[in-house]
Amino acid sequence: MPISLLLSFLGLIIVLATLPLIAEVFILTVAALLPPLRSRDGSSGSELFPISILIPAHNEEALIGRCVRSVMASAGPGTEVLVIAHNCSDSTSAEAEAAGASVLVLNDPSQTGKGCALSFGFAAIQRGRSQAVLVIDADSVVELKLVQTVRRKLLAGAQALQCRYEVYNCQDNGRTRLSALAFQAFNGVRPRGRARLGLSAGILGNGFALHRNVLTRVPYNAHSVVEDLEYHLALVRAGIRVEFIHAAAVRGEMPVTSKGAQGQRARWEGGRIRVMKRWAPKLLAGVISGQARLVEPLLDLLALPIALAVTLLIVGALLPVTWLRFYVLGAFAVFLVHVTTAALTGPGLWGSMKALSTVPGYILWKLWIFPEIWRASRANAMWVRTVRDSHSDGK
Repeated sequence: MPISLLLSFLGLIIVLATLPLIAEVFILTVAALLPPLRSRDGSSGSELFPISILIPAHNEEALIGRCVRSVMASAGPGTEVLVIAHNCSDSTSAEAEAAGASVLVLNDPSQTGKGCALSFGFAAIQRGRSQAVLVIDADSVVELKLVQTVRRKLLAGAQALQCRYEVYNCQDNGRTRLSALAFQAFNGVRPRGRARLGLSAGILGNGFALHRNVLTRVPYNAHSVVEDLEYHLALVRAGIRVEFIHAAAVRGEMPVTSKGAQGQRARWEGGRIRVMKRWAPKLLAGVISGQARLVEPLLDLLALPIALAVTLLIVGALLPVTWLRFYVLGAFAVFLVHVTTAALTGPGLWGSMKALSTVPGYILWKLWIFPEIWRASRANAMWVRTVRDSHSDGK
C-alpha cells in the first residue's frame, strides 16, 4: 500500500472518530448563542401541586446537612424532602433528620449504585400524593429560587426538567476550576443549545425533575454507573422531551484530589462507553426508521471525550495530509468558540482562562487513566462512590 494512501486512511479514521463530537459541539454552540425562546411558566400555586425532593445518599454525613438545609430554604409549602440513606455505615440518617428531612433507609448490599437508591425512592414517592419529584445529589447546594422555578415549569405543562448544574467548589484549585469550565460547556452550553433547537436537554444526574406521569409511562430501570444518561435515552425513545431550566442552578462538590477525580472520571466515561455499546445500535435503528429526534442523542452518545478527541486531532495535524490539516484547523476553531462561550457564561472569565492553561496536563492525565476508564466500561463494572475531600457540612 502506498504511504500516501496509508496516511489518508489514518486521516479518515481520525475524522470518523472525532466528527460526531465536532458536529455536536458546533451545532449546539451556535444554537446556544441564538436568542432564547420564550419560556412558559405556570402559576406559583404550591399546595395544589405537591413536589417531593429526593436526595440519594451513601455515607454522606459530612455534606448531607448542608444539602438538606439548602433544599429546605428553597422548598416552600407543599414540598416533601426525602433522603434515601443507602447502605450507610455512618451518621447520614441522623444528620439528614437533624436538618429537617424525612429519611428512608435502604440497607441491601446486593443493591449498589445510585440507580437502586433512586428506584427505591421513586417507588415510595409514587405511593404518596406528590405530583412530581426533583432529584438533588447529597453533595449539592441549590439556589433559593430553584424549587419554585421547577414547580412553575411543571404547572405550565413540562413533563421532565433539567436545571443548570454547576460546580460548588470551583475556586478550590486548578482541577476544580477546570471542572467548572467543563461543566459550563457540557451542562450549560450544550443543554441550552438543545433547548433552543427544541430538543431534549438531557438528564445530568443532579437537579432533574420528573412528573409522576413520566415515571408511570417510563418506569425507572436505569441501574448502570451512568444512570442519568441511560434513563434519558429511554425517555427520548418514548417521545418525552426534557426541558432545560437555565434560570436556576444546583451546584455540586467536585473532588479536589487526584484520587477522587480519577475514580469519578473513570466511572463517568467508562459508563458512557458501556451505554454507547448498548444503546447506539438502538438509536441508529430508530434514526434509519425515520425518528429524527434520535439523531442528536446518537451524536452525543458517539462523541468522544474532548481530551481524547484533541489528542487524535493533534496526531492528525502531524500527518502530512493537506485535507486533514484543514479539518483539524476547523475542529480546533469549533472547540475555541465552544470553550469561549462556556467561559463567558461561567463565574469568572479570568479564572476560566487560567484553567485552560492546565489543559495539556489534563490531557496527559486522561490518557494515563484510560485503562481505568476502560475497566469501568465493562459490563460487570461496579459503582464506586467518589472519594469526598470536604468534611464540612457548612454549619
